[in-house]
Amino acid sequence: MKGLDEARRLYEERGRGMISRQFPAYEGRIAVGLAGRGSQCFGYDDALSRDHDFGSGFSLWLTDEDDLAIGVALARAYRSLGTAGPSARSLLGESAVGVHRIGDFYRRYTGSPGAPESWQQWMSLPSWALAEATNGEVWRDDLGQFSAIRETLLHGMPEDVRKKKLAARVIGMAQSGQYNYSRCLAHGEGGAAMLALGEFVRDAAETVFLLNRRHMPYYKWCFRALRGLPLLGDMAEPLEFLLTGENGGEGDALKSQLVEDVCASVLRELAAQGLCRGGADYLEGPAFEIQAQIRNPEIRAMHIMDA
Repeated sequence: MKGLDEARRLYEERGRGMISRQFPAYEGRIAVGLAGRGSQCFGYDDALSRDHDFGSGFSLWLTDEDDLAIGVALARAYRSLGTAGPSARSLLGESAVGVHRIGDFYRRYTGSPGAPESWQQWMSLPSWALAEATNGEVWRDDLGQFSAIRETLLHGMPEDVRKKKLAARVIGMAQSGQYNYSRCLAHGEGGAAMLALGEFVRDAAETVFLLNRRHMPYYKWCFRALRGLPLLGDMAEPLEFLLTGENGGEGDALKSQLVEDVCASVLRELAAQGLCRGGADYLEGPAFEIQAQIRNPEIRAMHIMDA
């Protein structure tokens, strides 16, 4: 059973009744679900996932006021349900299960107890942090405070920020893939060529997520999530081949062609979304077109590759 399904079952069979019996006055104030760091929160867990940082349980999120009133008692009651803590926990790991204050949960990912309040905050947040803050499921949130922040993080990125991030990623694709990969090969710098391809794949993947208005998880789950996107999800296979396919001779030629194919697909979608005119082969020009559409003068004045 997947971790999300197991967590939902545990809540329905034991958790819901526990809250109703022991904390009736707060039943409509406790947000319940599973989200945060961990493969089970993304729905990507398998048998191997349970060897580290995997906790069998669900999340309970409280306001600061309610945490002061019942936080300790609720945590004690939660532990009595017989949930299992993280297995072989990494020093960098944090369990998603258990009782958390709403502000503390979001502070781990955004640096503040809620959604970003300025474009500068949005610009500074890495995609993986936003992905972890908004993954999983919320099963009950009568109060709505936890879900309101979640909704803003999911869909509230200012369009000027999205365009700036797109411009930086698109010109990065041009620089690393269309320009420097072949030049590194011509110089006999095979290692540098592989680094260029790595940069290209990362920028291309994040471009696809931005075009889908989704947050890209960190590298471990990048391709898994990419395959499920409605727009350009089929880019996962060629991008993965660029990293894993054979190098040298025909392999280098094939990868050079795949780089151009990926760029052409991205260019068509950029044009379809009205972000550039289309018709170009090299992505540098379209990147500057995207930047020119930004209305905020401070964001528009940033260096094209900054984001």
